[in-house]
Amino acid sequence: MNLKVIAFDADDTLWVNEPYFRQTEEAFYKLLGEFSSRHDLEKELLRMEIENLGLYGYGIKGFVLSMMETALKVTNNTISIAAIEQIIDLGKQMLNQPIELLDGVETVLKTLKDKYRLVVATKGDLLDQERKLKKSGLSHYFHH
Repeated sequence: MNLKVIAFDADDTLWVNEPYFRQTEEAFYKLLGEFSSRHDLEKELLRMEIENLGLYGYGIKGFVLSMMETALKVTNNTISIAAIEQIIDLGKQMLNQPIELLDGVETVLKTLKDKYRLVVATKGDLLDQERKLKKSGLSHYFHH
């Protein structure tokens, strides 16, 4: 084999990410529980996320916008400003989560760094992924 470059995805490959989305969804469902059943909220949020994927891409910011649109729809545009602020705060909490490396990631990167060019290839929001990479302490392993 003549491999020269190895690309890594970021979220849930290098560090923990998915549990933060699940925790935020739980808080969102609780916030809107008086307006709709959990099942219907889950369906509507997923539908909204899929519909918005082409516009917002993957990441926390697009997720927050999809939550806000879902909240507007399920409340028939009657959601309070305070509830919208809570949704924004949920997004900020996600953006401020600590970066928790997955087991063995740094060992693997150390092993590969001198033999290959390592890159991060992600579909996530560029600014968010750059922030996570910097906070992770792993950026020095990657060429690009």
